[in-house]
Parts: sequence; structure tokens; C-alpha cells
Amino acid sequence: MQSGKILRNHYKIIDSLGSGGFGDTYLAEDLDLPGNPKCVVKHLKPRSSDPEVLATAQRLFEREAETLYKLGKDLEQIPKLFAHFQEGTEFYLVQEYIEGQDISQELTPGKKLSESYTIALLKGILEALVVAHQNNIIHRDIKPQNLMRRKSDNKIVLIDFGAVKEISVLTTNQPGTTTLTVAVGTPGYMASEQSKGKPKLSSDIYAVGMVGIKALTGKNPGNLPTDQDTGNIVWRNEAKVSNHLANILELIHKENLKKVAPSQMRCYC
Repeated sequence: MQSGKILRNHYKIIDSLGSGGFGDTYLAEDLDLPGNPKCVVKHLKPRSSDPEVLATAQRLFEREAETLYKLGKDLEQIPKLFAHFQEGTEFYLVQEYIEGQDISQELTPGKKLSESYTIALLKGILEALVVAHQNNIIHRDIKPQNLMRRKSDNKIVLIDFGAVKEISVLTTNQPGTTTLTVAVGTPGYMASEQSKGKPKLSSDIYAVGMVGIKALTGKNPGNLPTDQDTGNIVWRNEAKVSNHLANILELIHKENLKKVAPSQMRCYC
């Protein structure tokens, strides 16, 4: 969309915030409110215009909007949903604009961050994740780019829930059957079950642990070697970390963390 375009006589597009295979995100102004406050518009378009795909996309869209509305209302560390609407075969979400920067600006390649920083970061992410998991909602795409450091209070805000992205990867494989063409998530931060298209609440915990390892080692999890016997990544030799925190992060690869909730992991940290 071009800058200056107005959606629903209400939201004026100012600039592009990002574009990818799952859709486009824009910075906009709310023309109906005093001072024209900023907001974020997410534009989602299915790859196929098949009626079956569109019907499924509409159901997913309504479900996701309901989820985002509930979470944003219950927790200040998830952006509030202001509006959702459909125009033809395209879908739009309007959300609260979070002034700040994502933590990929803090987790720069080659920079090893302290254990105290990492613990504070993990607790901040888990604090935002607690309410989602209490509502049985999986984020599915926790990574540095989806963790905003809010300028006003320095807190972590969780953005871009992965379920929205389902809409853009829907396709048809045979008459009457609609499916997803790819697993939603990011390599290096995706647990094995999520890469197979079967995410669990514990998949988010796995991703949180990978963010911690990224902070401590200064390396992307996908670039770290793996143990040939266990398949677990080898990272402790790359970090200055206590056995206590290292053992917690290594638990993410093992079955005994599969039922751990974010609130419990916060206590461990």
C-alpha cells in the first residue's frame, strides 16, 4: 500500500514497517481520534482465492482477532487490538503501536550478554507469555524480532502471534481439502514438534530458551553445532554462565520440561 492511502475512512497509512511472505505491516494514523494517534495495520492476503481457502481464512481470522482482543485486554505486554475487517479477499488487523525497538538490536551477532541481563530478559518474556498460556494460546514465533522493548517502561512486549500467519499460507491440495503449506515459526527457535506442524505450549518455552542461548553466546541457535548422539545444540562452551542457568536452558531439550508453564520457569530463573 502507498503512503497516504486511507482504509475505511479511518486509518491513514504513513509508512511500511515490514513485508514478508506472511503479509505486510504498516504504521498508520487513526483519523477519528484527537491528535491522530499512531497504530499498526497488518495486511494479510491468502495465497489462493479458492472459495474453500477463503472460507477457512475467514474462520482463522475471526478466531485470531478474538484471541488478540482478549489477550490485549488482559495484559499490557501484548498489543491491544483496535479493529479487524475484511475487504474482498484481504484481511486487516489494527493494533496498538508500541514505541520502542525489538531486542534483535540488543542481541547483536558476536556480542555475548551477561547472565544477569539474560535472566532479566527471560523473566520479561515469560511474564508476557503467562497470560497467553493460561488461555491455552501458543505464540508459535517467539524470536528476538517479535520481542519489543517498550520505550516508556523498558518492558518486553510480545508481538506477531504466529497463528495470524496461517491465513497467508493456506492452500488447497485436493477438492474440499484445505491445508497449510509451511510450518509457522522460525528455524533455530522452532521445537521439533512445531517444525512438523504440531506445536504445543512447550514449543514456546523452547523458543524462549533459544533466545536465552542467543543472548549468552552471541550466536544464532541455528548456527551452533549439535551433539550427534542427542541432537541437542552444543553451546555452554560459548558462554560465561552458571551451572544453574545453563541447566535450566538445557532442560528445554528434554521431556521433563514439556509440562512446565511460563510462571514456573520464571521461578527457576
